[in-house]
Amino acid sequence: MKAISLFTGAGGLDYGFEAAGFETAIAVEMDKDAASTLRASRGWQVIEEDIHGVTSQRILKEAGLREGDADVLIGGPPCQPFSKASYWAYGDSKRLDDPRADTLLAYMRVVRDSLPRVFVLENVHGIAYSGKEEGLSLIFKIIEEINRERGVSYAPVWKVINAADYGVPQLRSRFFLVAHRDGRGFGFPEPTHAPIPLEEHLLNFGDLVPYTTAWDAIGEITPDPDEDLSVKGKWADLLPSIPEGENYLWHTPRGGGLPLFGWRTRYWNFLLKLAKNRPSWTIPASPGPATGPFHWSNRLLSVGELAALQTFPRNVHFRGSRLSVQRQIGNAVPSLLAEVIARAIARQLLNETLPQEPTLAVRLMRPIPDPEPVLPVPHKYLHLVGNHPEHPGTGRGPRGRAQQSREELVATLG
Repeated sequence: MKAISLFTGAGGLDYGFEAAGFETAIAVEMDKDAASTLRASRGWQVIEEDIHGVTSQRILKEAGLREGDADVLIGGPPCQPFSKASYWAYGDSKRLDDPRADTLLAYMRVVRDSLPRVFVLENVHGIAYSGKEEGLSLIFKIIEEINRERGVSYAPVWKVINAADYGVPQLRSRFFLVAHRDGRGFGFPEPTHAPIPLEEHLLNFGDLVPYTTAWDAIGEITPDPDEDLSVKGKWADLLPSIPEGENYLWHTPRGGGLPLFGWRTRYWNFLLKLAKNRPSWTIPASPGPATGPFHWSNRLLSVGELAALQTFPRNVHFRGSRLSVQRQIGNAVPSLLAEVIARAIARQLLNETLPQEPTLAVRLMRPIPDPEPVLPVPHKYLHLVGNHPEHPGTGRGPRGRAQQSREELVATLG
């Protein structure tokens, strides 16, 4: 089965579809390091250019395909205008008025020109926020135009999916939209995992099993000794005083530590630490020095650990600096989640017969060790103990007020 891949990145989606029997005939990725990762890991044809300057005809030609030949077109257009971070910092964001949202149009343009049997569009779950669905409405409108102009019957079905519900050792919510050219219906696979306490896994929870844990994914990984995984910055020495599975909120009046910060005055992954017996939190693409999740041993996660939490195949060879590799991994779709969806597409829409168990499923490692000991707060942070105001609410923090002031000034000046 042949796939066209847009906004491929390091190939998280592609490796999952590969595991389900698809072959990436062409990948379009403008980032130099990500393209190098793809070439080092697979023999796929890669167009290393901005998709806005690449015609659909060229994509088909270099893939060795004609219009209508591709079994699937996959891709996740860059999603910053629709991300949760935009809301946390600024409240409302510009969304479709943000020039970065043009990637949606580029993706749909290739759908219009190549007419794949199925297309899969992945994005952040913010694209489907209630009352904020401009991006989703635009996609539906373009699909209607494609159906009318090209004589096809794409019938979009979408769902926001938590990767942990399908065995990925990471809590990561993503939006997926699937549409078949002839209007065949698609049903997203039912979850296989749930937040069931590990000690209750033998009780009656139907066919569901407990979430795959961070320990399952990375407990046996030994980092490369050449990797510098030390935490740096002014908050580095505070990390050992936070228990596994907690973040800076531990050191607020509502937590169990000292009142060093105000409630919700920092972003949620500030000083966030993994717990061995739970899934990881979302791996970020561009973390700051105090941005987690951090390893339970109070260090950065190694490249191998980051990749394992994203369920990349082990034969992927990342290229670029540490910052570049973190960005490639953090921007990717967990490959296991992609495989689960690809298998459902192959079976339901392409009449393929596949084994039931995903090949990228994580092998469980039990027993899970006890949490690491928690250390006292270092003396240099004790001056922060006191009463701290809570965050005033979404869009009302310092950056949100500054954004509002700028918009008011622009409106005043006309």
